[in-house]
Amino acid sequence: MKYTLPFLLSLALAQPLHGHHDHQKREAEMVTVVVTQVVTVPAGGASSSSALVEAGSTFIPSTLETIVSSSVSLADQSSYYGASSAETTTLESSTAASSSKSTESTASSSTSQSSYSSTSTGGVSYASGKGITYSPYTNSGTCKDADTIASDIAKLSQFELIRLYDTDCDGVATVFQAKTSSQKLFLGIYYLDKIEDSVSIISDAVSTYGSWDDVHTVSVGNELVNAGTNTPSEIKSAVDAARSYLKSAGYSGYVVSVDTLVAVQNNPELCDCSDYIAVNSHPFWDGNVTPGKSGDFLKTQISNIGSVCGGKDVLITETGWPTQGDSYGSAVPSLENQKLALESIGSEVADQVILFTMYDDLWKDAGSYGVEKYWGIFSD
Repeated sequence: MKYTLPFLLSLALAQPLHGHHDHQKREAEMVTVVVTQVVTVPAGGASSSSALVEAGSTFIPSTLETIVSSSVSLADQSSYYGASSAETTTLESSTAASSSKSTESTASSSTSQSSYSSTSTGGVSYASGKGITYSPYTNSGTCKDADTIASDIAKLSQFELIRLYDTDCDGVATVFQAKTSSQKLFLGIYYLDKIEDSVSIISDAVSTYGSWDDVHTVSVGNELVNAGTNTPSEIKSAVDAARSYLKSAGYSGYVVSVDTLVAVQNNPELCDCSDYIAVNSHPFWDGNVTPGKSGDFLKTQISNIGSVCGGKDVLITETGWPTQGDSYGSAVPSLENQKLALESIGSEVADQVILFTMYDDLWKDAGSYGVEKYWGIFSD
């Protein structure tokens, strides 16, 4: 199998290393780049030429400076969210991320009020996805009470999955009780040093309020490699430990790590950690994607990262568009742009994405681009 330059660039330049492993995205970076890479990689070996490509005025959010070798097992298409292995091909396609800030772009700001009002049935008609993320926190960052959480979850009946990041605030038990019988939970173990305790909390909620059939996936960590907090090998050890504890508790479903799409692309050993590929990917942070092309952007990224990870199935575990803050490249936060982005995502990849997020996270820091609080889709 050969990888052409357009394929490699589409992955490497897909998004900068943004994320919110602590429910926050890291500071965005904008740079002007010179790309030193024109290469076709044959199976079993690689070589790179040194042709220079001037980036010109194009907004590219990360620098492709070197090609770093890493082996990736490529496979036939697996069963639904399953893993398989077949031929091995060497893909030399890692990026060296830049940390310099750009002075070339003056950000424009959006002052629109965040989040459209929900419909009379509690949903948002243009927000279509396999699931949605939910955080059980008040605007000040304290835990919501059980009645408030239950009221929130009742508004999410249009979604098959509800993603929780952690087991705090008695959220797992409360959401178990509040969800419909047809909904499943994408549960999170947030802290790697509390895996056993988190599994115990999940297991108690399952035995009291439902069954393991109510759990679609259990994730371990969120964007920890992207943040530089943990190495891929540490993530693998954590996922293996969680899988062992969960199996002992009676769970035999999907267990994954979650990181940014770029982090997995740059660290393909992460592909082997998970039962399927769970990655966060936001068209906004590409800096070049218009809201109405968000679905096309994600469709391409899903295809590309699936190829990198040996044909495993892919679920985008966060995606959305902010409604307030400063522009990032040509991406502008606004209510209308969020609506356009979500309509595009729903049209192209609805069954492959978990939307981010139910409400604005006003307990967060606004971040350098002022958007971190304002990804909410529903009115609070």
